[in-house]
Order: sequence, then structure tokens, then C-alpha cells
Amino acid sequence: MSSAKETIRKILAAADVRIDGERAWDIRVRNEQFYERVLSGGSLGLGESYMDGWWETEALDQCIFRIVRAGLNTSLVPRFSAAMAWLKSTLLNLQSKRRAPGNIHRHYDLSTRLYLSFLDPYNQYTCGYFKSVDDLNKAQEQKLELICKKLRITSADEVLDIGCGWGGFAKLASERYGCHVTGITISDEQFEYARNYTRDLPVTILKEDYRDLSGKFDKVLVCGMFEHVGFKNHRELMRVVHRSLKEEGLFLLHTIGGKVSTKFIDPWIGTYIFPNTLLPSAKQITEAIEGLFLVEDWQNFGAFYDQTLLAWFRNFDKNWEKVRADFDERFYRMWKYYLLACAGLFRARETQLWQVVLSKNGLLGGYQPAR
Repeated sequence: MSSAKETIRKILAAADVRIDGERAWDIRVRNEQFYERVLSGGSLGLGESYMDGWWETEALDQCIFRIVRAGLNTSLVPRFSAAMAWLKSTLLNLQSKRRAPGNIHRHYDLSTRLYLSFLDPYNQYTCGYFKSVDDLNKAQEQKLELICKKLRITSADEVLDIGCGWGGFAKLASERYGCHVTGITISDEQFEYARNYTRDLPVTILKEDYRDLSGKFDKVLVCGMFEHVGFKNHRELMRVVHRSLKEEGLFLLHTIGGKVSTKFIDPWIGTYIFPNTLLPSAKQITEAIEGLFLVEDWQNFGAFYDQTLLAWFRNFDKNWEKVRADFDERFYRMWKYYLLACAGLFRARETQLWQVVLSKNGLLGGYQPAR
């Protein structure tokens, strides 16, 4: 047995994952170069070798869950790679106004048809609220209703949705609550789709960077966009929201969160899925809002992201034939790895999903959150 194979075998054994084992979450190696690739490339090598078909497992989500729950994911980031990522993010603003469109284009402009093949009717690309339901469509509708209730939206409200995606929130909120929604995005595909999707509704969709915003709003939503802002711009986004929000207004931040403060994301995710993103820690969020906002409520329902991602993968896999002409088999394996590995990550509680409700000066009499 090679030294690389023995080293990887011992690392995986700590997570109760066996090489060529018989259980669903065990790894079956198809290319012996797998061991050297993972040893030298860490999590990047693990993901890339899966994309290339060098290893298989019947239950990818369970496999990654065990690796992460055992704390092995941090040992799979080589020190040199981590140092270089830290240096790059420290010296450069990777989410600057100039760089942001390229970051967004690489993921969100892949193909609207791809995303519609696995999302719900409201095109929600964030965690569903699976409280007392097990259906993705119902969970996403519940999530949107939860946001509306937490923001206390009324028909008199002007609502700002920063990073509006394909317009799902704008559609539901305007139809059910009668408010006017202004949504902004810098994705070409999302902009065109959202405009058509919300046509004839009291909705305005703008192709605009958040740093260029003007106007005053009763309520502000940032849902699934803060992860793309970066630690160097956290405070700037909060300043933008602060100047955009009326004095008695409410601001809801819906974001994936990390357990510890960092300046870079997992190398595989950053290379293939979400370039130059960052999962904020609770500390980074509170530092960004200090002196600007008061926390009225903070809810964590990150465990629901496991169900969300599994539902997305089932839809993606079922509808692959409808979109495969635009992609290749390596993309299929990449997307499968992304969705199922992330499901394992959330199942292990390594990452969280937070909804934070904020006000400028605190609501008189207090705030009773919807659940």
C-alpha cells in the first residue's frame, strides 16, 4: 500500500468512511492517483477527482457529512493554499464594484433553464422553511411568507429587495400584500427573467449595484446576497441599507453563516461554484451593523438547508435530460457534488442559515417575531 493511500485511509477512518467498503457512504476508488491528488490538493483535489470520476460513493451527502462532522474538512485545506487565499483576499477587494459582475456572471448567468429545472415555482435559490412540511414548493412559499411577516409588510410599503434573484419574493409580496417592490440584481439572466416574471405587478426590477442605490424604503430585504459581498464590503452594504431605510423601517438579512470568522471560502466551492464568496460569521455581521442597527431578532434554521439541497438535487437529477444539451457529464458530476456535499455540510451543522431582523433605533414596545 502506498504511503499516500495509507494516509488517506487513516484520515477517512476517523470519520468512519472506508476505502472500497460496502456501506453506502464508503468510497470506491476508480483511479489510484486519487490518493496523491487529495493529499496534495485537499478539498479542491477531493472535489476535482470526483468530477473526473476517480471515486464514487452511493451516498455522497452521507460521506461528506461524516467527514465534516469528524472535523476533517479543515485538515483537507493545505496550509499553503490557505495562506495564499488569505493573502489574496487581504490584499485585494475580491468583491469590488468592478469585480462583482464577473463573480455573479460565472454562476447566476450559467443558464436560467438550468435553475428553473430544480427550483420551486417562486425560483427560490435559498433555504426553504420546512417547518411542518416536507415539500420543497410549500417550504419555499412558507419562507417567503415568513419574510413578509417578519418585515410586517403592508400595502402602503415601498420594499427594497437587494439581490432580487429571479423575482420570486417581489412577485409573492406584491401580489399578496399589495406593496411596491424594487428589486436590484447585477445578473443579466436574472434581470431579464425577473422583469418578465413580475410584469404587470407593482414591481420595479433594476440592473444596479447596491453601491449605486438611491431613494428611501419602508422595508429592506437582503436574501442570499450577503455571501457575495465579502468582508471588505460588509460595512459598506450596511451603510447603504441604513441610508435607504426610513427611520421606523425594518431590515431583514437572510444569509448563510459560518461558525468562525474567515477571509476566504472552501477552495473547491470558490473555484467551481461561487467565486470570491465568503460566509460571514456572527461576529462579522455584528461588527458590520454596530452603530447602525439594533438586532430585533435572530433565527437559525440552517438544518432545513439539508432538506432544501436534497430536494434541489432530486429535481436536478430528474430533469437533467432537459438541460444536458447545454452542459457535459463533468458539469453534471460537479453540480451533483455541489448540491450533495453542501447537504452533508449543513447536516453536520458546520454552516448555518440565519434570518436577522434589524431596525435603526429599536421598535418602541419591542418586536415579537413570526415563526
